[in-house]
Amino acid sequence: YKSFEQFFERMFKNMKIRVKPVQKEHKEFVLKGDYIRLDDLLKNVSVVNTGGHAKIVIQDGEVKVNGEVCTMRGKKLRRGDNAEYERIIYDIV
Repeated sequence: YKSFEQFFERMFKNMKIRVKPVQKEHKEFVLKGDYIRLDDLLKNVSVVNTGGHAKIVIQDGEVKVNGEVCTMRGKKLRRGDNAEYERIIYDIV
C-alpha cells in the first residue's frame, strides 16, 4: 500500500456501520425568579452535588446551553432557554 489511507480504505470499504441516534430526554425546570445561573441549575436538578463539581463539568465543555457548548458557569438562564447535560435537556419554563 502506498499510504495508510489506502490501506484503511481497502480494509474497511465493505463494512457497514450503523449508528443509532441517541434519544435525548426533556425535563422542565420551573423558574421562580427572573433567571438562574447555569451552575445553580445543575445543582437544583441534582445532576451535580456541589458547586465545585458544577464548575468542573461546565468548564470541561460537558454542558450545552441552547444547543451550544457553554463554559460560563455564571451564565444566566431565563424562560425559553434550555441546558443539556448527559443527554438530558432541561427546558426553563
